[in-house]
Amino acid sequence: MPTDVVMPQMGESITEGTLTKWLKKPGERVERDEPLFEISTDKVDAEIPSPSAGTLEAIKVEEGTTVEINTVVCTLSENGSGSATPSAAPAGKETAGSPSADTTEAAAIDAPAANQGNPAAVPGTESGAPVTTPEPAASGDSATEVLMPQMGESITEGTITKWLKKVGDTVQRDEPIFEISTDKVDAEIPSPIAGKLAEIKVNEGQTVTVNTVVALIGSAGATSAPAPKVPAAQPSVPQAAPAAQQNGMPSAAPAQASQSEPQRSSPLVRKIAKENNVDLSQIAGSGASGRITKTDLLSHMEGGAALAPAAPPAAVATTQTQPNYTQAESAKATTAPAKAAVATPPMPGELVPMSKMRGIIARRMVESKATSAHVHTVFKVDMTRIVRLREKEKSKYEQRNGVKLTYMPFITRATVQALRKHAIVNAATQGEAILYNKNINIGIAVALEWGLIVPVIKQTEEKSFLGIARAIVDVADRARNKKLAPDEVAGGTFTLTNSGIFGEQFGTPIIAQPQSAILGIGGLNKEAMVLTDKDGQDTIAIRSIQRFTLGFDHRIIDGSDAGKFMTDFKNYLENWSEDLG
Repeated sequence: MPTDVVMPQMGESITEGTLTKWLKKPGERVERDEPLFEISTDKVDAEIPSPSAGTLEAIKVEEGTTVEINTVVCTLSENGSGSATPSAAPAGKETAGSPSADTTEAAAIDAPAANQGNPAAVPGTESGAPVTTPEPAASGDSATEVLMPQMGESITEGTITKWLKKVGDTVQRDEPIFEISTDKVDAEIPSPIAGKLAEIKVNEGQTVTVNTVVALIGSAGATSAPAPKVPAAQPSVPQAAPAAQQNGMPSAAPAQASQSEPQRSSPLVRKIAKENNVDLSQIAGSGASGRITKTDLLSHMEGGAALAPAAPPAAVATTQTQPNYTQAESAKATTAPAKAAVATPPMPGELVPMSKMRGIIARRMVESKATSAHVHTVFKVDMTRIVRLREKEKSKYEQRNGVKLTYMPFITRATVQALRKHAIVNAATQGEAILYNKNINIGIAVALEWGLIVPVIKQTEEKSFLGIARAIVDVADRARNKKLAPDEVAGGTFTLTNSGIFGEQFGTPIIAQPQSAILGIGGLNKEAMVLTDKDGQDTIAIRSIQRFTLGFDHRIIDGSDAGKFMTDFKNYLENWSEDLG
């Protein structure tokens, strides 16, 4: 039965691709993962591997044709008996019964994406040699497939960030074998069975959909060669832009500019430019290292893009042609060129793609600033009473309860008591309505080496001081060791973020959506403070001072509400009387 090969999707924003070159002819044999054709999109140029072994039966899209994603571009026959007659007509969006050739977007700009249906099949190295996947376990024993797990109902894909085992290593059932990063959590994934890691199908850094086979585990004797290390795909070679034609002759300035500063672009961009007689040297690229994107080209054609400055024309040799000019005047009149701006070269440095977690954090921070009307208020709290109590009790507390006594349980407990009295600060906006949350679910921001995560302590209002202390230590430890479940980073109603541990006085944190407030914890320092006794006498004393910043959504929380909340929070800490447990 023939297999349809479709135009792959090289990223969420990509809707079409140009088939630039066929690497096989009709009637030729192709192996699974062998490069079959080359494509160019607005972001990458890539070789596309064959989804299966067989014979190229028919080519349905000719070189240079631009088609939408999922368009059938050719068919493969499994038995090699198919017709070798190519079809010139482009196919429509016929994908029923065909294996997916969709791909995920590359981690680095200009890097070809990996095939999602077979993640180990990645476009070739710089020399063009294809990267092949090792055959499954050599022994006759059947191998168990290890799948990309679904870490929550809304999770559709995951990125393998690290393999904890190598091919040939023995693994035990439930022993962690790789780490993943998803839209919600980072986690270690355990082995479904005991055996030997026979094959790794997805390399570190690749993003694949849930239920994709990422590895094979065989019996104790079943192993095969490890998956090859996939090199970072190289950016397309800079192309010199064609010179503009004027009266059949190339103009001197654009030609000179293209020689001194090649304009980087994809074959698709160059194809459109050629068809529309556009000089690419006149376009300022907005892509990486000045790469000209399709958007840049179209904007230029519509008259909306800035032109790249052309090099100044060569100075023209002059002679005295007017008897009444002096030689100096003549030279000045004929040789002074127009002042030209110099194109800004790309900044030196290393371009490193964001990790999946970093990209998610970036996106959510921008979304929050665009959603909530952020306002911040800073309160100074005298923590001397708390500091003295902690110093007195911390050794006995740890011996008695098995958990260290830190300042976070005090702050969390004071937060909960203040939220009980001011429900609007624990509320959320839903359209034109306000949701008053029944429970107080406190998110505790935890800084990790690879980003930031906010595990949530649910129903904190029902916990004692000791219960809160234990919960904080538990979620922080499991966050650092990638042991959190997806529902443990969701459902927060209010967040605490402690950036004061790095020495800052106070910060202005961004609200975690869909919450309406966040409390920033500043540094704890000794300061001189004026104290007034009951008789009105003032004295100066050294006190332990800490600043707290409430960031709140002014759409539903007024300044008076924020002030009342912070006043109660401050009073609870400064007049602490609760038993520590």
